[in-house]
Amino acid sequence: MPRPWLLVAAEDTADGRLELRRRPDGEYMIQIAGRVLMNSAARRSEEVLSTRGIAASTAPSPRVLIGGLGLGCTLRAALNVLPPTASVTVVELNPVIEAWCRGPLTEVHGSALDDPRVTLVSGDVSRHIARVSAGSQDVILLDLYTGPNEGTDDPGDPFYGLAALAHQRQALARRGVLAVWGERRDLAYEKRLTQSGFTVQPRSLEGGGDAWKHAVYVAVRG
Repeated sequence: MPRPWLLVAAEDTADGRLELRRRPDGEYMIQIAGRVLMNSAARRSEEVLSTRGIAASTAPSPRVLIGGLGLGCTLRAALNVLPPTASVTVVELNPVIEAWCRGPLTEVHGSALDDPRVTLVSGDVSRHIARVSAGSQDVILLDLYTGPNEGTDDPGDPFYGLAALAHQRQALARRGVLAVWGERRDLAYEKRLTQSGFTVQPRSLEGGGDAWKHAVYVAVRG
């Protein structure tokens, strides 16, 4: 028998109705306009994004920038592997996501936002990255609703286009790491990463070859 989803909270946005739902066993889901964005029972790709991205960094006290708060799973996974001297800035566009993460979703991420290493910034992560000082970040983790795909091939795409990659590379210190979540492998994006001066390590999370379900790109700045 299917387990019911209970509506916890909802907010109307320009992209449709944003909903937070919970099952009685503590499983949470965020969806927008009926499309599932993330599920706390399927957090492996977010955890891999954090752990592989941070593991690729050689900085002893990494300065980490996370684009997208979501259910807090990416942040929680990062905090679990970072040293006490690290610092993490999370940039979240939607204030209601922050409110949910400070409320019911604390049981998912273990009050990660209260960790003294964490600073939460409200705003657009692409604009934030464009404004930070050159070389000020050791790791950038992009865990956004939509990863790179055929619809983001435009050079002006704010997150995955060539101009965005130039900003991301400038924000990173030498040998800094850009780790990006994707719904599936996108060869055009891998090519743009290489063109932008990154050494790329794409990884399949499920399947292989043409059957990739999710992908994590770990790209090191030269």
